[in-house]
Amino acid sequence: MRPFIDNALDSRWLWITARILLAVVFLSSGLAKLIDFQGGLAEMRAAGLEPDWLFNIATIVVLLGGSVLLLLDRALGLGAGALALFLLLTIVVVHRFWALPEAHAKEAMFWALEHTTVIGGLIAAAIASRLRRRLEGRA
Repeated sequence: MRPFIDNALDSRWLWITARILLAVVFLSSGLAKLIDFQGGLAEMRAAGLEPDWLFNIATIVVLLGGSVLLLLDRALGLGAGALALFLLLTIVVVHRFWALPEAHAKEAMFWALEHTTVIGGLIAAAIASRLRRRLEGRA
């Protein structure tokens, strides 16, 4: 069983699959804000971000740009860092469970915890990308 697991973990296909799975949430959100620009503007206004158009465009650029870097495994650390910072800022600006009424605090805390978990996945992907490059002699 161990050789199977070792081979799977060394597989380029599993590495690509992991990056795709990690990027799905960012790609879908970025594309949704691009396709439904007015809906993205409404989200920015609901978060108190003005000018809404600027924050929506910046969000689209970070979500789609970071996703592309993640998917291509090019400057993955930069893409993962940008996406992680985006998630951290989202916690501070939108999912402020510590400052919300009790009725909304629990849901916001769950979103903040989910975002924190994804940040961990992004850090792990950046580490894995660097180690894979070293092993392949491309570092």
